Amino acid sequence: MQLDFNSFDKNYNKYKAIYKELLKTALKYFNYKFKPTIGVTLVDNEFIHNLNKEYRKIDRPTDVISFAFLDGINNKEALFNSKDDVDLGEIYISIPKAIEQAKEYGHSEEREFCFLFVHGLLHLLGYDHMTKEDEKVMFDLQDKILDLKEDLWKQNN
Repeated sequence: MQLDFNSFDKNYNKYKAIYKELLKTALKYFNYKFKPTIGVTLVDNEFIHNLNKEYRKIDRPTDVISFAFLDGINNKEALFNSKDDVDLGEIYISIPKAIEQAKEYGHSEEREFCFLFVHGLLHLLGYDHMTKEDEKVMFDLQDKILDLKEDLWKQNN
């Protein structure tokens, strides 16, 4: 497992270790055997705005954008259940949007940064929220993975 992590603000480097644990938790939850490589970059609003505008044609900053390298690949489940190295893709998270949303939703910044990572990760694994049914599946998975992370954290502290 490899998580390539970068942050525009070094005060957020602690999320590298947290995201590795979340990735392990998700792989365990799905019982996947493959060895993923994921890039994660914490960015400012200007950077994510430019990505959103260029790739999604939406002219505003967003909280998280994922670029799944396996989109359009058939038989992803077989790949995920192999012991192969798999480059899943890239996740970009806006630091200012995460902070803003944490305040808006009344929970901690860490919880919001974790939520955004898991959301991006699920996109890399092929989940989406284009329909109400898909949204329910994806959001339920986000909650389960975040709850498992919390349970593991409590057990280890």
